[in-house]
Amino acid sequence: MGCKVDKSRLPVLLLALVVAAGMGQTATSVVDYVVGPQDVLTITSYDQADLSGKFTIEADGTFTFPLIGRFKAGGLTLRQVEDDLKRRLKDEGFFKNPQVTVAVETYRSRKIFVVGEVRSPGTITLSGNMNLVEALARAGSTLPTASAEAIIVHASESATGPTLPTAQNGDNIVRVDLHDLQQGGFSNNTMLRDGDTIFVPRAESVYVFGQVKNPGAYVLQQKNTTVLQALSLAGGMTDRGSTSRIQIIRVVNDEKKEIGVKLSDVVKPGDTIVVREKFF
Repeated sequence: MGCKVDKSRLPVLLLALVVAAGMGQTATSVVDYVVGPQDVLTITSYDQADLSGKFTIEADGTFTFPLIGRFKAGGLTLRQVEDDLKRRLKDEGFFKNPQVTVAVETYRSRKIFVVGEVRSPGTITLSGNMNLVEALARAGSTLPTASAEAIIVHASESATGPTLPTAQNGDNIVRVDLHDLQQGGFSNNTMLRDGDTIFVPRAESVYVFGQVKNPGAYVLQQKNTTVLQALSLAGGMTDRGSTSRIQIIRVVNDEKKEIGVKLSDVVKPGDTIVVREKFF
């Protein structure tokens, strides 16, 4: 029998991968986050406690900070916000060596979209440096009906909502094999950008009938599925089934064709596999 991927384990493994991926994030990736409108910053002053608090970035990228008034934070990294606050507090004569830290309390300025075969499709706030695995986990992970591929579409400047993959945006598409991620291929764990759409398509199916234990439609869980693997999805052949009398009914150019196949032949989405009885 060929190796069959256990699709039911993928959501659990995605969650485990989130933990592992998170362990790889450094403090540098956080301070390099670019602040935007509606983000909420936590600013802590070690020189004067009543300067500390939470500050919401307004639509123009500014917020009001005690002592110095309006402060432009939009478009700056957290490190730059800290440095500029310290400089102004020093240059305007309030402290000789200001001790200030800046962190993001709530990420609201950036978002991504997750659509398709996930448990909770919709809009997700893009917090910090988010990767594909983390985004899928936040969407409740993939459904059993999902294909083994996730498609990431990088948004154009004019996009305001989800962008589905088309021939026109082919240059902005990244395809990721989720089975590779499942097996620890972290190099494919793509980092996401503001406005990205993650599309998880429905897996395609084959149909298995005749002398098999559980005839019906079955999701193709991996690429290059063989006839033998497809038969295993249906529980294998009955004692009356003949390995030499297996046919595939395939639609080619709107015309049905019956094709004799071997167990090692690769099936195509939409194929109907028919296992006929042995000659006695």
